[in-house]
Amino acid sequence: MNDLLRALTHVVGAPQLLADADAMAPYLTDWRGRYSGSALAVVRPADTGEVAEIVRVCARAGVAMVPQGGNTGLCGGATPLQAGRSVVISLSRLNRVRAVDAANNTLVAEAGCTLVAVQEAAAAADRLFPLSLASEGSCEIGGNLSTNAGGVHVLRYGNMRELTLGLEVVLPDGRVWEGLRALRKDNTGYDLKQLFIGAEGTLGIITAAVLKLFPRPRARATAWVAVADPEAAVTLLGRLRMVCGDRVAAFEIIGRSALELVLKHIPGARAPLADEPEWAVLVELADTAEDAGLDALLEHELGAALEAGLALDAALAANLSQAQALWALRENISEAQRIEGVSIKHDISVPVSRIPEFLARAGALLRAAWPEVRVVAFGHIGDGNLHYNLSRPDAQDNARFIATTPEVNRVVHDLVHELGGSISAEHGLGQLKREEVTRYKPALELELMRAVKNSLDPRGLMNPGKVI
Repeated sequence: MNDLLRALTHVVGAPQLLADADAMAPYLTDWRGRYSGSALAVVRPADTGEVAEIVRVCARAGVAMVPQGGNTGLCGGATPLQAGRSVVISLSRLNRVRAVDAANNTLVAEAGCTLVAVQEAAAAADRLFPLSLASEGSCEIGGNLSTNAGGVHVLRYGNMRELTLGLEVVLPDGRVWEGLRALRKDNTGYDLKQLFIGAEGTLGIITAAVLKLFPRPRARATAWVAVADPEAAVTLLGRLRMVCGDRVAAFEIIGRSALELVLKHIPGARAPLADEPEWAVLVELADTAEDAGLDALLEHELGAALEAGLALDAALAANLSQAQALWALRENISEAQRIEGVSIKHDISVPVSRIPEFLARAGALLRAAWPEVRVVAFGHIGDGNLHYNLSRPDAQDNARFIATTPEVNRVVHDLVHELGGSISAEHGLGQLKREEVTRYKPALELELMRAVKNSLDPRGLMNPGKVI
């Protein structure tokens, strides 16, 4: 091991190699505190060349590598295994925005750029990079790519697959694939970048990407709307899209239990309506024209929804500050849950039309088996992605409930599969769902995935124990 550490130190310099337990600790535990692992060292390269040399050193030594960005993942995908003999490669120092091409609506960012830094670089060129996540101040582009992040604006702009034109990737043998093409049309063979997006670092290490930019919205309208039920929410979404088209930038559903946790744990959080509904949606319209009349349009459509019985009440943001306060309620749900304690979390997707059926049937099945279950449901109803989290309010009861995770997962995931959905919509598989996915993926798909893995990483050194 001393030879390995000396070789890695030669690549990055002594200050950028961490081998002391206390120094490594922040890199060895995931954001939720669910997974903790061990590592021979943590290395912090400064550029793609150093990443490539680190990979070559580790490959020669037969040592596994775990790429890590902002360490905000929710499935243990960036955490080394407990018994693993691995090196954690932190990409956080690869944090340059290499280029912005406003005329081509593209930006080249290194993997360690935080999402907010990319958003700011786009805004400086009067453009928009639309990916938006609650963790955008700390999550990094490499991790967003490796998990195919979605967020609140997938409805209008798509997830990271749709937002990426090219990649630079260090392969498992240390070679660098330079695929930073800023083209919308390139029909010259397999679209190789799609292999690495969503692969969670199991096929190679993404070091940079060409990202799509868009015209920057100059007008927004935001409202918190109490709805009669999830079916009314889906109907309201359809009506808004018929009238407003692509100006519907976000459409989020929030269950009352989720809002209650935010009001309980997040300082300064205030309920937007006098009565907390069982279900609410957070709607945002956006347009590039300053005089788009979005406030009047949204007010008119919500008035029609009230008359039709789809909406029960609504609060329209009168200014930016009020809009930000409404969004803070949505964005702080995960933090409030973390403060509240451990829960059984699901990141699922089903066709939008089947969301009401999923919520009704899943709730009934779970309450039949666990009568005191607390359902905290929220998410991106506009693209069919729900965060469906389960717990009990009492800590002791909750500990016993968490022990039933396999049985709870079977209820939820079997129903998701029956409805034509996915057990992982945007968080990836990581360690959390690596075995679970084999129950639902067709055998041929798993065979093809293993064939790709074996072709690119035959020794299994890239982020072992994740995905497949």
